[in-house]
Amino acid sequence: MNISENAEKLINILNENGFKAYVVGGCVRDYLLGKDAGDIDITTSAAPQQVESILQSENIKVVETGIKHGTVTAVLNGKPYEITTFRKDGDYKDSRRPETVDFVTDIKEDLSRRDFTINAMAYNHSEGIVDLFDGQTDLNNKIIRAVGNADLRFKEDALRIMRALRFSSTLGFEIEESTKKAVFDNMHLLSNISSERIFTELTKLLIGDYAMQVLNEYREVIGVIIPELKPAFDCGQNNPWHIYNVYGHIIHAVHAAPKDKIIRLTMLLHDIGKPQVKTTDDRGIDHFKTHAAMGAEIAKKVLKRFKVSNEIFDKVTTLIYYHQSVENVDNIRIKRWLAKIGEDYTRALFQVRLADLYAHNPEKIGYEVEKLSELQKELEEIIAAGEAFKLSDLSVNGNDLLALGYKGRAIGEKLDEILNLVVDDKLENEKKAILNYLNR
Repeated sequence: MNISENAEKLINILNENGFKAYVVGGCVRDYLLGKDAGDIDITTSAAPQQVESILQSENIKVVETGIKHGTVTAVLNGKPYEITTFRKDGDYKDSRRPETVDFVTDIKEDLSRRDFTINAMAYNHSEGIVDLFDGQTDLNNKIIRAVGNADLRFKEDALRIMRALRFSSTLGFEIEESTKKAVFDNMHLLSNISSERIFTELTKLLIGDYAMQVLNEYREVIGVIIPELKPAFDCGQNNPWHIYNVYGHIIHAVHAAPKDKIIRLTMLLHDIGKPQVKTTDDRGIDHFKTHAAMGAEIAKKVLKRFKVSNEIFDKVTTLIYYHQSVENVDNIRIKRWLAKIGEDYTRALFQVRLADLYAHNPEKIGYEVEKLSELQKELEEIIAAGEAFKLSDLSVNGNDLLALGYKGRAIGEKLDEILNLVVDDKLENEKKAILNYLNR
């Protein structure tokens, strides 16, 4: 296994001082999958204080990042490396963290406490891969299997349920049957986990290549973390434009969207308001008027509960609110949308609408898809040409209007009026033309 020079140096230093040390977990898994390893974690038989003492004697900076749980961070050549002492966890009483942590000297005890076999492997150059739970076999068979008793693993830390779903989505692996059963038996324990930790795993799940399959197979788990989606699970859509029920449409829209966490999160929530506004006409056709506005309000509650950033909150709720407003592709004015919600949001809105369309009846969407693709090209041409769609793009500013005698609020109102005329191609964005208009 090819590990970084820094990690190898840290391992060698600990080995030379009489301690075992390995890289462990995800970096070993990713190497065996032929992927670039992300964070490199190191585990050792040395106690935290011993790690500190040894590395500091080598003039390596050490930060006590999680000393209570046996973790220190070594900073070598400007890069941080977490080094954690082999440990055995005590009892779990809240499905989140152990009550106690005991440091041990046997790598087997450390690996046996980890979540899944594919994450319970360690490596160093002298011993090679330490694989005590057949993680390599499960990697080859594309299986996610809990280490030891699956039920116990999930009761210890319920977030492992979301991690199992995330790995299934990103790797395309099946969750082994006893592990799968334990997922459903213990999914209610997710209510003990902080919303921020769940949201982190959810967003990673959503950008996986196999997100649609996981969202479908484990919809009951998704219903635990987003109960507002439950009414969509079996909500029919008897409408010529649709071939799936509401939840089926949602997960197909997620699949059709670019692998961007904000866009895919938008698609997961974009039709969450449909069951609340559903009506059926005399012909038995279902309609969902105002579902976008309703969905935006419900999404606000969901996102607040997840404590997302202001950026995610604003963008997702805005895109949900407007996603149906671009339904009539023959009536879309690009510069009007640019003026209304800006360049970034307009691009995203078209991505959302295209993903939405691809989850409709394929026999109905051909014209709309073609037209939206043309509008996307027009959007880029407008931006590349530097055409005006915001106040700062105008050839005049407040000082010009002040010189003409405008004062106070009237300046802003008049600039808005000018921008609307320019956006609608009723006035050229040229200073002389605008001043002539104002003088008239």
